[in-house]
Amino acid sequence: MSSTLLIIDAMNLIRRIYAIQEKQQGENQKAVDKTKETACNALKKLLNIHQPTHVICVFDSHCPSWRHQLYPLYKQGRKPIPARLKAGLEEIQDSFFEMGIESLITETDEADDLIATLAIKMEKSGQKSIIVSTDKGFYQLLSKQTVIYDYFQHSYTDTGRVLNKMGLSVDKLTDYWAMTGISSSAIKGVEGIGEKGALALLHQYGSLQKLFDTTVDEQDKRLSKVKKAEKEARLAKQLVSLKNDIELGFNLQDLRYKKNH
Repeated sequence: MSSTLLIIDAMNLIRRIYAIQEKQQGENQKAVDKTKETACNALKKLLNIHQPTHVICVFDSHCPSWRHQLYPLYKQGRKPIPARLKAGLEEIQDSFFEMGIESLITETDEADDLIATLAIKMEKSGQKSIIVSTDKGFYQLLSKQTVIYDYFQHSYTDTGRVLNKMGLSVDKLTDYWAMTGISSSAIKGVEGIGEKGALALLHQYGSLQKLFDTTVDEQDKRLSKVKKAEKEARLAKQLVSLKNDIELGFNLQDLRYKKNH
């Protein structure tokens, strides 16, 4: 029997909801309470839309990860989670549990890597995943079995949409981001190589590794810049690539959604 796992990027959903509630209610407990109520309603809508056989909400622990160890500036400058919301997360998780939805959080792993591990596990077993998030970093996980759903825009993203939107197949995205960097995570790419430059280089050479392997052509200034910044580009690629082999400690059966819960 075919299974579909609904993987919810919980903090992506909750923080966006909270930002709206904070504007409407102010920075107080009422904003947190309304966030919990709205998030639960969002989950009900998502369950109704997608009719998954299995579901899980994945949370960030807000602890330093392996990426911080490799690159101390990782996510520097990003606005931290509001203290009042952070204090209310356990209550929100309890509300999800009452709806029959488990929450996954570890002290050592980022939510992005946990989500990647879940999606790849499903793909390898020929099962489907729907990742609920607005984070483009998950584009690298897209496949015949895995799609992304934006709850706020009510839209799906699949491999074809990424190809049309970015002019690249999903398997080249980490090479692309290694050169362009990701400003929201404070990951620097290769200085002087913008989005157009990275796209042109990948179309011409095929991959980041082939760029490094190519003999320097002084006429090609972009190629020279990438080769000179090989160390930085390799680090950036490592940082933007999602880990997908985390030991989870449970199996798919534990995530089965019981509609009559």
